[in-house]
This record gives sequence, C-alpha cells and structure tokens, in this order.
Amino acid sequence: MTKKPQTSKASKDRSEADEALDFDAALAELESIIERIESGEVGLEESLTAYERGVGIASRCRTLLERAEQRVTELGERLDASESDTDA
Repeated sequence: MTKKPQTSKASKDRSEADEALDFDAALAELESIIERIESGEVGLEESLTAYERGVGIASRCRTLLERAEQRVTELGERLDASESDTDA
C-alpha cells in the first residue's frame, strides 16, 4: 500500500509563510534545511519534506534576486537618461 502525498493546511500555511520571507531570512532557512539534511539527523521522509520545502524557498530567493536585478537595471537606465539630459 503506497501513501498518497497530502496537501495539508499546515503545508499551505508554511508555503504562504515562505512567500513572506525576505531574501536574507529565506537564505538562512535554506542553509538550515541543507545542514539538517546533510547531517543525517532526519530520516528519509523528513528529508524529502525538507527538500521539497527547500525547493520552494530557493524559488523564493530566485524571484527576489530577479526583482532586485530588475530594480538595478531600471536605476541604471534612469541614471543614463539623466546623464543624457544634462549633456544636451
């Protein structure tokens, strides 16, 4: 008999909480998850659950980095535009 993965309210709540993490908090949580898995202090099922959560947090970090990159690009474009205006 195989266990069917369950999407519980706790899992949904955790996912929503992960979405609220800022970059530094998300990175710290991801590092903590990696340490727990690599240490072997958790069993297979808990490792898989932690890995799944880590994937979600890594995705959150990627999104935050993309937003930061976009902001830097926009600021650079504004700077270029203002320099062009003063040169004219």
